[in-house]
Amino acid sequence: MEMIRRPRRLRATKAIRDLVHENDVRVSDLIYPVFVVEGENIKEEIPSMPGIYHYSLDTFKVHLDEVYGLGVRSIIFFGVPDHKDEVGSGAYAMDGIVQRALRLTKAAYPEMICIADICLCEYTSHGHCGLISGDKILNDPTLELLSRAAVSCAKSGADIVAPSDMMDGRIGHMRHALDTAGCEDTLIMAYSIKYASAYYGPFREAADSAPAFGDRRSYQMDWRNKNEALIEAGLDVEEGADILMVKPALAYLDMVKLISDEFPLPLCTYSVSGEYSMMKAAALNGWINEKAVVMESMTAMKRAGANMIITYYAPDIARWLREDA
Repeated sequence: MEMIRRPRRLRATKAIRDLVHENDVRVSDLIYPVFVVEGENIKEEIPSMPGIYHYSLDTFKVHLDEVYGLGVRSIIFFGVPDHKDEVGSGAYAMDGIVQRALRLTKAAYPEMICIADICLCEYTSHGHCGLISGDKILNDPTLELLSRAAVSCAKSGADIVAPSDMMDGRIGHMRHALDTAGCEDTLIMAYSIKYASAYYGPFREAADSAPAFGDRRSYQMDWRNKNEALIEAGLDVEEGADILMVKPALAYLDMVKLISDEFPLPLCTYSVSGEYSMMKAAALNGWINEKAVVMESMTAMKRAGANMIITYYAPDIARWLREDA
C-alpha cells in the first residue's frame, strides 16, 4: 500500500503549530495614522471610521501617551488645517499643524519614529495633490512645494517623509532638497504604487481632501495595471527612495508580493481607511470576530512580503498582542 503523506502532523496541536509557523505580526511592524487639527480640546470621532478621531494637539498628547504605553513606536501624521489655499501653503509652513505635532511628539518621546505624509491635497482649496491650471494638475511646479514640505517636516522632527502625491520625479527632487538643507539622514518612504482606489473614501472625509473637481486618475495609478507598478517602483529606487510602499493593501497583495520579490528595499503597505471601515462595521454588527479577522488580514500582508504596515488598528493590535503574550 502506498504510504500516505501526512502534512496534518504539523498542524496536530497548538504547540506544534506555534513551533513551525512562518509569519508573525509584531508591534514593531505597525505604523499608526493620526489626524491632527487646529484648535483646543478637540477629540471628534470620524463618522465613517468608528474609533478614529480628529485630535487637537492637547488631546493628541493624551492619546500619544496611551499609544506609546501600548508599545507602538511609529506614527504617520496627516494634518487638517483651518486655512486652505490654491498653493497648499499649510503643507510647508513651519508652524503648520503637522510640523507642530512632530515637535510635540519628539519632545515627549524622542525615540518615536515620526513619519510625515507629504502631499498638498489636505491643504489646497481645490483638493488636488498638486498645483492646478484650469482642470490640469501641474507636475513640475508642484515638486518645489512638495520638497519644501518635506524639508519643513524634517526640520520639525520627522524621521521619515512619505510623499503620497504621485507626481513624476518627486523622489529625486525631494532627496536633493533634503540633502541640500542638511537633512541627509531623513528617510524617504515613497508611495510608489498608489492606485486610484475606491477604498480611500473614509480617509477623504477624515482629511477633508476630496477633490473639488474631477478625480485623481491622471496621477494615481490605474488599478487594472500591474507592469506599471514595476516602472514606478524602479524610478523611485533610482531617485533615492529608502522604503517603498504599496497602497491599498488587501486588494493589492499580488502587488505587495511582486514589489517585495523585485526590489531589495524595505516595503510598507497601507491598510487604508476603506479596509478599516469595512472590518469595523462588520464587527460592530456582530458579523465577524474583529480580532481574528484583523490579525488574519495583517498576517496576509506580512506573508505577501510587507516589512511594515500602516494600519488604523495599530493600538488595538498592540493591545491584543500584549494580552496574548
